[in-house]
Amino acid sequence: MGYKVAFQSLGCAKNLVNTEQMMALCRDAGHAVTGDPEGADVAVLNTCGFIESAKSEAIDSILELAALKSQGKLKKLLVAGCLAQRYPDDIRAELPEVDGLLGTGSYTDVVSAVERLMAGERPEEFGDIHRTYEDGERWVSTPPYTAYLKIAEGCSNGCAFCVIPKLRGRYRSRSMEALLDEAEGLARRGVKELIVIAQDITRYGLDLKDGTTLAKLLTELCKLDFHWIRLHYLYPEAITDELIETIAAQPKVLHYLDIPIQHCNDGILKAMRRRSTKAELEALFARVRAAMPDVVLRTSLICGLPGEGEAEFEELCQFLREQKLQRAGVFQFSPEEGTLAAVMENQVEPETAARRVELVVDLQSRIMDEYNEQRLGTCMEVLCEGFDGEAGCYAGRTYADSVDIDGRVLFTAAGLVPAGEFVWVRITGVSDGDLTGEIEE
Repeated sequence: MGYKVAFQSLGCAKNLVNTEQMMALCRDAGHAVTGDPEGADVAVLNTCGFIESAKSEAIDSILELAALKSQGKLKKLLVAGCLAQRYPDDIRAELPEVDGLLGTGSYTDVVSAVERLMAGERPEEFGDIHRTYEDGERWVSTPPYTAYLKIAEGCSNGCAFCVIPKLRGRYRSRSMEALLDEAEGLARRGVKELIVIAQDITRYGLDLKDGTTLAKLLTELCKLDFHWIRLHYLYPEAITDELIETIAAQPKVLHYLDIPIQHCNDGILKAMRRRSTKAELEALFARVRAAMPDVVLRTSLICGLPGEGEAEFEELCQFLREQKLQRAGVFQFSPEEGTLAAVMENQVEPETAARRVELVVDLQSRIMDEYNEQRLGTCMEVLCEGFDGEAGCYAGRTYADSVDIDGRVLFTAAGLVPAGEFVWVRITGVSDGDLTGEIEE
């Protein structure tokens, strides 16, 4: 008997890929898959449990679905993913509305979990997080022109502030064959922008010990019918000259590199258990810019790690003023239980850390404004994402803008521009951090 199964995905794009795999498994088992939990037999919530804000969002989503259950508009609630993996006891004790749990090692058990729920059981599956199955079908839920390709699972970097290896297991690359097979299918379906993702894509293939590297994978992906190939996330110490040369030489691979550095002060980097020094970061950015003068760099930064005093923070600000990284996600240190950083001495007051985040965000917004000003009068290739009724014009993204995290280009056009089409837009203005312009006929 087929059930109506609703899926919701929280957190990162890597989580979304797991949700898409679960959707395909349920569809192939004869169940009706939907994104609307109202009226569903089972809602599957794939959660993030990485930092405090993600946990709060997951709990709020559980409570919203629980409210639907209490109104008789939803029968069962299955919680999957990182929150379930990290806090199963707390969920059992404090969220009795949850009917079943799937850990990060058990996404492929979703069909039996749904069927057991509907048979009145309480399934709880926590498979081996180091041995998950990453191949197989996906129900791609992104717009038809954009899709993610997850090339590896887990992480073995062991950063002091991060709990991901405990939730996702050690680093495991997927085989080149499986990835090219999946990518070919995406290209055939009309995907124009392929976004290559993993916790750390730079270490792709190293664990396979067969000569596979990210550079070799990208060379093969470029033979397929994609227009753009975008990369998230490249760890600085593992970026090789071969990789820089490949990115620079392959026109399909965008000169948009997401390189999470977290900090620049050598003492803080060492405390974080990062493998780069400030001098190495400066040298890397110089190498990348020499190879690709038009490169747009995105990074992630943490303010308020234990031991970060005013001098270390000022060093970070000065580094950012000099390096002018055009994109940055800035986070307040979150002392996550089970991590080394949570029990370090010299914890920074949360108010101080929050103030530092604001200062860096302010500094970065000025750098971004400067970048946008330099775009005025230029012509940029834009992937149209459709007509924005609120703005009264079309909206799209340039190579410098990744999905959901960077800005947009708002542009006018005389004729119809379908979503998923690439157009050239002359940039004429800036509005709230977004570029504005008109299509070049």
